[in-house]
Amino acid sequence: MAMTQKERSARAAAKRAAAGERELRIRSRPGPIAKLGDLMAWHGIEEISEAMQLLILNAHALGPEGSASMLAVPRHKIEITENVARALRRAGAAESARLDRAEQ
Repeated sequence: MAMTQKERSARAAAKRAAAGERELRIRSRPGPIAKLGDLMAWHGIEEISEAMQLLILNAHALGPEGSASMLAVPRHKIEITENVARALRRAGAAESARLDRAEQ
């Protein structure tokens, strides 16, 4: 007699538990999802789980130093031009003068 769906699910769950398999879930915004899609397309990978596993395994294979740049959080460098700095100083001085007048 064939197994029921419930029996098949229980058997699959038992196999996953025996293998130490865990489900990883993440929420992600459109930017990283698009980048993952690009990576998958470049390398002919169709399953997200396969791509994620390969990324983890390959980053780990690089070791602590090699994988450091891959796991660094990208930061934006903010540079204030001299024109903007001058405008900010003028605006700050004007606001300071206005507050001084208001206190008197």
